[in-house]
Amino acid sequence: MAQKGVQLDRETFSCSLCLDLLKDPVTTSCGHSYCMNCIKSHWDGEDENRIHSCPQCRQSFTPRPVLVKNTMLAELVEELKKTGLQAAAADHCYAGAEDVGCDVCTGRKRKALESCLQCVASYCEKHLQPHYESPAFKKHKLVEPSKKLQENMCSRHNEVMKMFCRTDQQCICYLCPMEDHKGHETVSAAAERTERQRELEGSRLNIQQGIQDREKEVKLLQQEVEAINGSADKAVDESQKMFTELIRLIECSVKHQVRSQQKSEVSRVKDLQEKLEQEIRELNRRDAEMQKLSHTEDNNQFLLNYPSLLPLSVSKHSSSINIRPLRYFDDVTATVSEIRDKLQDVLREEWTNISLMVSEVEDLLSPPEPKTRAELLKYSRDITLDPNTANTKLLLTEEGRKATFTSQRQIYSSHPDRFTKWPQVLSKESLTGRCYWEVELRGGGVFVAVAYKNILRAGGWEECLFGVNDQSWMLHSDITNYTFWYNNIKTPVSGPRSSKVGVYLDHDAGILSFYKVSETMTLLHRVQTTFTQPLHAGLRFNIVFPTATAEFCNLK
Repeated sequence: MAQKGVQLDRETFSCSLCLDLLKDPVTTSCGHSYCMNCIKSHWDGEDENRIHSCPQCRQSFTPRPVLVKNTMLAELVEELKKTGLQAAAADHCYAGAEDVGCDVCTGRKRKALESCLQCVASYCEKHLQPHYESPAFKKHKLVEPSKKLQENMCSRHNEVMKMFCRTDQQCICYLCPMEDHKGHETVSAAAERTERQRELEGSRLNIQQGIQDREKEVKLLQQEVEAINGSADKAVDESQKMFTELIRLIECSVKHQVRSQQKSEVSRVKDLQEKLEQEIRELNRRDAEMQKLSHTEDNNQFLLNYPSLLPLSVSKHSSSINIRPLRYFDDVTATVSEIRDKLQDVLREEWTNISLMVSEVEDLLSPPEPKTRAELLKYSRDITLDPNTANTKLLLTEEGRKATFTSQRQIYSSHPDRFTKWPQVLSKESLTGRCYWEVELRGGGVFVAVAYKNILRAGGWEECLFGVNDQSWMLHSDITNYTFWYNNIKTPVSGPRSSKVGVYLDHDAGILSFYKVSETMTLLHRVQTTFTQPLHAGLRFNIVFPTATAEFCNLK
């Protein structure tokens, strides 16, 4: 039998319910054939309606037909089996380990073509037809096949979660507002999705603008590299014409000085360029994640994954990069001309002046670090604590500025961002660029920290505790002294005692400074490093100091 004919026979003698070869075939009066057990099971489900129908053509039968085995059809099926032709569709039609299987198929399941959010089920092409043909299914929401449909069901009421509780920030069913979420602010999941989608698009626009700004700055830096190289090459060429009139010692000295300065300038600009390109890569990655999330059709999956993609704060770089004629190499040439009749001591003095000029240029490219409180306050940020991260031993105020350590366990809803073992909490805001904030401490045993958002929330103290891993930096303030912690290395810090600590962050420059707050601002400790992710402000409490509190000050 030709291969094309074999494939035709397989489908002809297959049951449309189980998609396998007919077993004990029976034929209805409308002419369609099924396995006896398959059609019986189908009609058993229709007994309550007292009307039985053909699954293919929908012709109804009253009363329920009494079916007998179709002997001729059974013999044909047996003949097919003897020839080794198995009644299965091509393997690519069946669900593998990584595929979503049809929830209606019995026996070997076919790949699901789409999933229905209302039915909370996935269907292959054949069993999906009623959703296309029957008016009863016209309003059902079909999405790409998903193995996570059960996450759309309320575990308490076994109903589809079509609502969202803004109070607890979680998806709920229509029965939840009558019980656990009574009195909470609730909206439809679709409405919440619309609002979050709008926020997401705003964040994406912010990121895209940040990418454009940094790309412009990268181009400016590249132009500056070219200008530096051109100026340096010109200085070397002109100087070499005059070097022929000087002794070889002076010639080598000047050439070495120019090339050394050229290398230093190019290295400085390249470092800044690399940092900007790294930010672009990070912003592109976050933009891709947000774009993928924004295209998710399943509202609940969107809302479940949304908190992990909190909007990235994109710093507004006030471009301080300006291409200007770099004349200090020309000054080298002029200096060589002027000291033609002078000796090496005079030459060395002139090069000292040139080095000072280069330092002035560097100061123009990098704004100075603020020193006074007035200068620091220019970068002040409002900090609010994220209740979804707070350990249950911490009581937060409604406005989210103050945290108090208590011996009584607080009742918080379950959340994956919550610190489960240690009395810690992180801020809602992600911090990049230049930021400054102040914390008022009372009661002793309070730790002021910054940390990456992906620091672990459960596990041993090495993974989760602020200051004992490479994901966080922390200043410990107790009754008698200060201590700085990073990666489980403790550094004693000397300085006058104060109930208020100021924190200055320059994310781009990798600077983190802690201050005793006063009119003169005493620097307690300064860190110079490289931050690879946005940071969040954090608080940690010592369990031996009951009722200790920490409050972020309102600096606006």
